[in-house]
Amino acid sequence: MGRSKIREHIFKLLFMSQFNETEEMPQQLAMYFEELEELGESDRNYMEEKYRQIISHLEEIDALLNEISKGWKTSRMARVDLTALRLSVYELKYEPEIPTKVSINEAVELAKKYGGEDSFSFVNGILGKAAKELR
Repeated sequence: MGRSKIREHIFKLLFMSQFNETEEMPQQLAMYFEELEELGESDRNYMEEKYRQIISHLEEIDALLNEISKGWKTSRMARVDLTALRLSVYELKYEPEIPTKVSINEAVELAKKYGGEDSFSFVNGILGKAAKELR
């Protein structure tokens, strides 16, 4: 499975976590992975580990987003936009091997696919500021 597709699945897992209690997520993850056809063990392990890492850094990621996004606190952001932002900010901060442009572009594409009409420009603007701050 390609990295873009893997990133999209991680995005979906993060999005799903906003609608489920923390203690429900292991079962939700298991059900999600059961539905994926042709999922290799290494891809599943990578997705689960990255999901867990992002969740463990959410407080820090959200604090950075709240600092950068003047007038748009995370509590007011559309959930799709917030999920794309969280994924990309995690990559910008903790995965320096992922090129900045790749991480931002992938988040913008996710916002275009799953978000509202203006989601992609909002996500792009916030991530541009985040990249200057983090890289």
